[in-house]
Amino acid sequence: MGDVSAIRADGLTKRYGQARGIEAVDLQVGRGEVFGFLGPNGAGKTTFIRTILDLLHPTSGRATILGLDSRRDSIAIRRRVGYLPGEIALWPNETGRAVLRHLARLRGDVPEASFSALAERFDLALDRKVHELSKGNRQKIGLVQAFMHDPELLILDEPTSGLDPLLQHEFRSMALERAAAGVTVFLSSHVLSEVEHTATRVAVLREGSVVTVDDVAVLKERALRRFEVTFARPVDVSVFSAVDGVEISDAHGNVVGLTVTGSVDPLIKVLARYDVVNLVSHEPDLEQIVLSYYGDPGAG
Repeated sequence: MGDVSAIRADGLTKRYGQARGIEAVDLQVGRGEVFGFLGPNGAGKTTFIRTILDLLHPTSGRATILGLDSRRDSIAIRRRVGYLPGEIALWPNETGRAVLRHLARLRGDVPEASFSALAERFDLALDRKVHELSKGNRQKIGLVQAFMHDPELLILDEPTSGLDPLLQHEFRSMALERAAAGVTVFLSSHVLSEVEHTATRVAVLREGSVVTVDDVAVLKERALRRFEVTFARPVDVSVFSAVDGVEISDAHGNVVGLTVTGSVDPLIKVLARYDVVNLVSHEPDLEQIVLSYYGDPGAG
């Protein structure tokens, strides 16, 4: 049975002399999933992408994409992958249409209707020269060229950089549509909300190494939840600090702030004994969770 992974890295390492790149990365991305690759700028996300695409040669380790060896089969891989680099370089004196026509030929004669429809979705005017375009409009060209040939795998490095919120939403819709059709989407970003709304699994990269790989839902379950409880009358707050996983963050009159790690069920059972006027739950976002891996040098 062949490799069912869309992306697989085994001990993948890339060093730049004494500078850090990536170190012994093991990672497996299944076909048809939306996978988030998270970490702050400088963590090694772009180095990893460029290495698996054979734009950089690894110092050690190996990678496969769609079951093909990333170095030996790099040409065949590129036909089947849509790639958006973090900093896309375009011909400045050409129009967006001319750029996409050229890339369409390189992709194997992609029909103009394919990229025109995508451009329309992104509200991209194709007949202005690239040097006249804003960063956001150049980013749209990058997204169109990544999607236009219906690749089996999308590798997108900071895909919504420069896009306004409406177009960020449109990008998420497109990514989820492709995933529903069986395309694998590998989404590298430091914009955590972008990944939270699209990915089902994420890897967190810290100083060139993967510190965790998990389902977004599981990461959220492990996270700290914050509650603000308003009681009908003042209560003895010490009863809550005795509950497993619960800490009191603040208490003012009838209002008590609580943090909960793990299951909220024990807290709910204690609250049921009191006359609760209002209960506000502040759900953890992925940003809080991921930052926990960077706040402690020993995290992960």
